Amino acid sequence: MNTFTLLLAAASAVSAHYTLPIVNGAPAWTAVRQAKNWQNNGFVGDVTSSDIRCNQLNPGNETVTVAAGSNVKVNVNPNAYHPGPFQSYLAKVPEGQDVNTWDPTGAVWFRIYAEQPKFGSSLTWLSAANYDIKIPSCIAPGKYLMRNEQIALHVAQSSGGAQFYLSCAQIEVTGGGSKAATDLVAFPGAYKASDPGILININYPVPTSYTNPGPATFTC
Repeated sequence: MNTFTLLLAAASAVSAHYTLPIVNGAPAWTAVRQAKNWQNNGFVGDVTSSDIRCNQLNPGNETVTVAAGSNVKVNVNPNAYHPGPFQSYLAKVPEGQDVNTWDPTGAVWFRIYAEQPKFGSSLTWLSAANYDIKIPSCIAPGKYLMRNEQIALHVAQSSGGAQFYLSCAQIEVTGGGSKAATDLVAFPGAYKASDPGILININYPVPTSYTNPGPATFTC
């Protein structure tokens, strides 16, 4: 293999990360707002950037319906192979707002899922192509944005090293209850670059605990 081929292979390896383009089998980037990394598979590295909200390039044009208490299947293409947690948030679209274009600024997000690692000789998380995320059974019916992210921590030992792969899906929740969301946060704002779950050396010494960045996870 010549030097030029080796350089091309190295460049491909660097750029070959992943996107989150599909929920519940809908065509890519329809029920999920098209993310800025849809072609280059890149990541968001600055937690103070507005891109940490949805990394949005274009608005959505579809909505998937899901019953409260059931799962949403979130696809990662090709798969979330870097070590780090998967997390999911919801933001309820206000009455009278268009789910396709509503901008979820301010403290509107609540977390519904935060993956913890397995502990041992290394920290390991599920490196999957699909994550089944349960929608809380007690939340009010209506339209929501679902912010899904995988935080890659393989080079997170220095500030700005964590890599955020994320997108926002559009769902309509049926059934459910009336429990109000708690611990609402904004993006940007929910994370700091110095958070222990973001600025962390997972390689040595191997941590014996892990604190997910973000608010408490909502429960019914």
